[in-house]
Amino acid sequence: MPTPSQSDLPILCVVIPVYNERDTWRELLARVERAELPGCRKRIILVDDASTDGTRGQLEEFARQQQAQGASPPGGETNLRVLFHDRNRGKGAALRTGFAAAEGDFIIVQDADLEYDPADYPRLLQPLLAGQADVVYGNRFGKGRAKGYLGNYLANRFLTCLSNLTTGLRLTDMETCYKVFRREVLQSVRLEQDRFGFEPEITAKLAASGVRVMEVPISYNARTHQEGKKIGWKDGLKATWCILKYGLPARFASRRRPRC
Repeated sequence: MPTPSQSDLPILCVVIPVYNERDTWRELLARVERAELPGCRKRIILVDDASTDGTRGQLEEFARQQQAQGASPPGGETNLRVLFHDRNRGKGAALRTGFAAAEGDFIIVQDADLEYDPADYPRLLQPLLAGQADVVYGNRFGKGRAKGYLGNYLANRFLTCLSNLTTGLRLTDMETCYKVFRREVLQSVRLEQDRFGFEPEITAKLAASGVRVMEVPISYNARTHQEGKKIGWKDGLKATWCILKYGLPARFASRRRPRC
């Protein structure tokens, strides 16, 4: 059989929300660009959410350089866009901005810190390319191992279990950053939450729509609060509220859905 040309390959769009990551975004971007994607092309969208620590100035200069040089490296395998919010609106809002600009076949969420490894992209994409799933979540707790700090781990387990109770899904790591979507599936979901409520909202709405959601194990390198973790107890309370707000309707929707 003939080998498909580069232009015929499916596209993965990497959406990276950025807020006050002046010390990490460049290294993260380099890792994303280096990530090998057998059988896929790559697009990258960075969305600065009105950073105040100098990140915005760095990204503005980077965007000017990209515009002057063209957004593709030699070989043309990666296209880059940098978008900016005029005020801080939250991770969920930054993701909506990135999703609206995304092109291609698949979309993945990538945080701008160094906790998640883009080398996991092929593993995350495999069920989608094989037609086994519509959405894939990266599981940080594969094989029953707790990864990260105990308080964060316990909070995540609580939120994931509560989410599962309301949606009927059987996830291990609902709060994971790594979520990969078929673009048409993501575009069919209307998102509202501006901050970290994105995770339970998207999970509940995917469950309500009846799409196939899978998990695959990923690597994870948790950073400390001193290094910049931004999720606190208020976000945990908001996540609980979002689980109940979006998850209970999802549960009723799944019960009404006809069984094959």
